[in-house]
Amino acid sequence: MIPDLGRYASEVLSAYVVSLALLAGVVAWYWLRARAVRSQLDQVEQRQERTE
Repeated sequence: MIPDLGRYASEVLSAYVVSLALLAGVVAWYWLRARAVRSQLDQVEQRQERTE
């Protein structure tokens, strides 16, 4: 069920590829950032537990 894009097929498909790549990049960046922040929070919590 692929639509006939005619002579603009390469432009449309490349726009889809670029958009999906950018979305994947943003998701990966947020995921990696969340891991880093979680690690930092764990370290802070461990320091607080030691001082209590």
